[in-house]
Amino acid sequence: MSAMDGNGAWVFVCGPSGSGKDSVMAYAQQALAARTDIVFARRFVTRPVQAGSDHDTLTPAAFAAMHQSGGLRWHWQAHGFSYGIASRYGEAVEAGKRVVVNGSRAHVHGLPASPAVHVVHITADPAALARRLLQRGRDSAEAVTQRLERNADFDRLRADCVITNNGELAAAGRQLVDYLANAGAPQLTR
Repeated sequence: MSAMDGNGAWVFVCGPSGSGKDSVMAYAQQALAARTDIVFARRFVTRPVQAGSDHDTLTPAAFAAMHQSGGLRWHWQAHGFSYGIASRYGEAVEAGKRVVVNGSRAHVHGLPASPAVHVVHITADPAALARRLLQRGRDSAEAVTQRLERNADFDRLRADCVITNNGELAAAGRQLVDYLANAGAPQLTR
């Protein structure tokens, strides 16, 4: 697929907690800010906004109403919360743009095989994941161990691009920028 051929695409970016997915996506979004053909979707989530959040909060009732009215193009459950992407982003895809979605690995398993759906998996080695999760301070050591064990469920994740974020953020960020911006690149073709 090329940005030149008029075909838009959904690009779902997913990864385990501690992989730095949000930071890598923020790097790419800033680097690609001038590109009108690449849109970073904001998510609706049924949890409160935290510092640096990339989502808009909805109550569970408002989320359900939006879903029932057709206002969500994509939706999924993860970590006890509902996540959704507004239907209006579908118009951008139809207009030939790439819409980048901060997604869930569990949701990616159910995505349709389509030339218009791409998956980027951002990951890191287990030691880096454990260190980052412990530094974050939101999880106990036991919870970190459980998160790392859960990662085995996604070893065979279907991904068009895998980015290993073990080092400097700029290195992983640049890989995502290159993937999203490289019009006509072979890696964007299934």
